[in-house]
Amino acid sequence: MSRIIRTEANEILSKAVEYHGFVYTQGVVAADPTGDITAQTRDVLAQIDALLEQHGTDNTRLLQAQIWLKSIDDRGAMNAVWSAWLPEGGAPVRACVEAKLADPRYLVEIMVVACR
Repeated sequence: MSRIIRTEANEILSKAVEYHGFVYTQGVVAADPTGDITAQTRDVLAQIDALLEQHGTDNTRLLQAQIWLKSIDDRGAMNAVWSAWLPEGGAPVRACVEAKLADPRYLVEIMVVACR
C-alpha cells in the first residue's frame, strides 16, 4: 500500500498531499494580497512551484488545475501570467471560475494536481 505524504498539515488542511505518485496542492493564494492580479498570480505560481519541487515534480507534470478569480474580468491578465508559466505544449485540463474568495483582497486562488 502506498504511503500518504502530507506537507505542512494543520487541523484543517495540508499544503500538499502526495499519494501513488500524484501531488495535490491546496488552493494557493498570494502571500501578499495587496498586489494586482498579475502580481498575485505570479506569487501563487511561485508558491505552487515550491510545493511541487518539495514533492519531486514541477509544472511540466501538471494534470489538472482549478482557478478561482474574484472577478472573471481578470481572466485575461491572469491567463497572460499563467500561459508564460506553463511549458510549451504542457497545459493541464483546467477550470476557471469567478468566486467569492476567503478574503476580499485575494484576486486569485489556484489548486493543481501533478504527477511525479
